[in-house]
Amino acid sequence: MILGSISMFIYGMKMTSVSIQKAAGLQLRSVLRKMTDNRFMGVFSGFAITALIQSSSATTVMTVSFVNAGLLTLIESAGIMLGANIGTTVTAWFVSIFGFKFVLLQYAIPLFVIGGPMALSNRRNISYWGEFLIGVSILFLGLSFLQSSVPSINESNALFEFLQSFTEYGIFSRLFFVLAGAVITLVVQSSSASIAITLTMCYQGWIPFEIAACLILGENIGTTATAEIAALVTNTEAKRSARVHTFFN
Repeated sequence: MILGSISMFIYGMKMTSVSIQKAAGLQLRSVLRKMTDNRFMGVFSGFAITALIQSSSATTVMTVSFVNAGLLTLIESAGIMLGANIGTTVTAWFVSIFGFKFVLLQYAIPLFVIGGPMALSNRRNISYWGEFLIGVSILFLGLSFLQSSVPSINESNALFEFLQSFTEYGIFSRLFFVLAGAVITLVVQSSSASIAITLTMCYQGWIPFEIAACLILGENIGTTATAEIAALVTNTEAKRSARVHTFFN
């Protein structure tokens, strides 16, 4: 159930990201080019685009490709990378504020009802926005199923005790969970999904705040892998742009 819920959450997030890039792709590219002359505006544009498309990986990969094509300089890309890392926190805030206080299942089906006919439209822009609404619906479903599939502590004492045994070694426990967070993000290829898992476990009482914080730190390190992989076949400046993202995190 947990694996299926995570898969649905990631798929919904991917669908929203891809569809909104299709719907507003040219505008996103022009915004990046125009707003990076000023470093502060570069940070803001990185934040705004990542908050909009719900994927820091998409923003950073796009930025690396722009640097590789000579459309952005290394300095200009640095601001976008910093902004993207701020923008990606919007998803975590959304999960923490709405995910545990509202019954997301009630909103998922109406969004699907609206998005379904739009996605079948012959007009491309309407079709893309329909796909976006369907993606949000699937994301809501995945998050709702994730919350219900994580068992309460009373139901799984043995598993909880096993997890708690890793928290008793001071700084080594902290480092272990930082590493665990990085590995989880590398596996699921989405820091937003791994952060959603962490928040759910913290909400259910499986892990204390300190361990959750360590996992979050690790997940922010793990998310840099996508940009690094994208930079493998690029020029030196693009590789350096990806390193900015990695070193900051």
